[in-house]
Amino acid sequence: MTRKILVVEDNEELAFGLRTNLEIEGYEVEVATDGDAGFEAAKRFAPELIVLDLVLPKSDGFRVLRAVREAGLRMPVLILTARGEEADKVRGLKLGADDYVTKPFGILEFLARVEALIRRAAAPPPRPIDHFGDVTVNREARTVTRGGKIVAVTPKELDLLIALLDRGERAVSRFELMRDVWGYSDSVITRTVDSHVAELRRKLEDDPRTPRHILTVQRFGYRLVLTPETSSS
Repeated sequence: MTRKILVVEDNEELAFGLRTNLEIEGYEVEVATDGDAGFEAAKRFAPELIVLDLVLPKSDGFRVLRAVREAGLRMPVLILTARGEEADKVRGLKLGADDYVTKPFGILEFLARVEALIRRAAAPPPRPIDHFGDVTVNREARTVTRGGKIVAVTPKELDLLIALLDRGERAVSRFELMRDVWGYSDSVITRTVDSHVAELRRKLEDDPRTPRHILTVQRFGYRLVLTPETSSS
């Protein structure tokens, strides 16, 4: 079944580029060029995702976002913001947006954000408590215990661990982890991911030099093994 995306953008050139690239990725795309048309299309077209510019004719993106949520529509919304407009990002997230990209943005970053939002929306809700080895992760309380004792982890270490848990035992790239945990911050480099993984291994593995749970996937990233049969490096 083809996944549907609504793009609400009044810049014809940008809207055309987004539509073209999304259709290449296999999405069915509808474009609305003003806020009022965008809201009507959201109700009629029932997309899996809305890409919403904040500066629009008739009704701006904030009004559209508020109307979408008040109408009970729960599809993820990715807002497009101008560079440096931090207040707009915060306001959009408070109104119910799920993520944002800052103009100008790269198409690969945009497509990755779209894919991540649709994947999360389609995934079953995560379990509040996860286990691997003698480690227990309580997502709601945001605590980690090992052998029944609290382990002091930083917020980013916990977010990284949850990102690995969300993949089950599938490999996840450093790029995906940077996106999910740090949100493409300019200050984040792949070495940041590696150093946080090293800290998690130090705190959660019996032998951090020969980890059995948080494993390296060479030249790609990492994966979490919940019930290892043998030691791995």
